[in-house]
Amino acid sequence: MKFGTPKFTRGQIEAQISDAVSKFEKEYMGRGPKDIKTTIIKNHILIFIDGFLSQSEQKLAENNQGIKLIKDMRTALFENASSHLKDLIKDIVNSEIVSMHSDVSTKTGEKVMVLTLENEFPEVK
Repeated sequence: MKFGTPKFTRGQIEAQISDAVSKFEKEYMGRGPKDIKTTIIKNHILIFIDGFLSQSEQKLAENNQGIKLIKDMRTALFENASSHLKDLIKDIVNSEIVSMHSDVSTKTGEKVMVLTLENEFPEVK
């Protein structure tokens, strides 16, 4: 699938992706982030999520067993719902999602997602 002429600026599309991911986090992961920032670079979408851990998860993260539990649970939830997130983003960017990766930091409360698109995002002049 090729990109057509973009209807929105890159910044507007990045904001739409951030909104969709924020809603996804609330609906599927149980809690929305404090802050979210999306950046499109060529055929990659980088999503930085801050403040996604609940208070109970923050408490669990105080030891290695708790960190493992959080990472395992968050990974399982993400994997189970990832096709829905791919569809949401595909509808926004009008390109197939080739791959999607996610990792969380229990130390900083940050989550990072990296998506690879089938095509490069066109430059808007």
